[in-house]
Amino acid sequence: MHIVVISGTNRAGSQTLRLARSVARAHEEGGAQVTLLDLRDLPHALLDAEAYATKPPAFAPFADAVLAADGLHLLTPEYNGGVPGALKLFIDHLKFPASFEKRPVAFVGLSAGRWGALRPVEQLQGIFGYRNAFVFPERVFVPGVEQALGPDDWPSDPLTARLLRQQVSGFQAFCAAVAPLRPPRPA
Repeated sequence: MHIVVISGTNRAGSQTLRLARSVARAHEEGGAQVTLLDLRDLPHALLDAEAYATKPPAFAPFADAVLAADGLHLLTPEYNGGVPGALKLFIDHLKFPASFEKRPVAFVGLSAGRWGALRPVEQLQGIFGYRNAFVFPERVFVPGVEQALGPDDWPSDPLTARLLRQQVSGFQAFCAAVAPLRPPRPA
């Protein structure tokens, strides 16, 4: 099983990337092959209007990773009550409909505030639902993220840590369960 973990911001030194690395390790410990996508590495040329018609070659590894994934585990911070612009730009440039059609996706929200990015996760659920993805219902929210991650970049709160481990293992089982419903990968 191949899980793509997406750190949903291009902000340098982000808590999102710290936690995404830990989620990737947890998936590996569960036996999955993992690719971690760091949106800091998105090509700047995606901002050009022409990129919608002709993708920059440096975007290919991102698009190919999504198309090869058995599941997408997406971590998003909250920026001004919503999804970071870099994450929405990334989503908008992925191949339609193949990138998300019947592809399992799980969400983790993290924020400095006390709601743990509830709004962006709900926005993403709407976007991925619109794109016919299989949305895994067990969401995890990490409030007060600047104090919430321990030295191992895993939540120090026992409940949040347990919910995140449960999400990782449950998501792998979910991906395996819906695999027969997915269209065959293009050759």
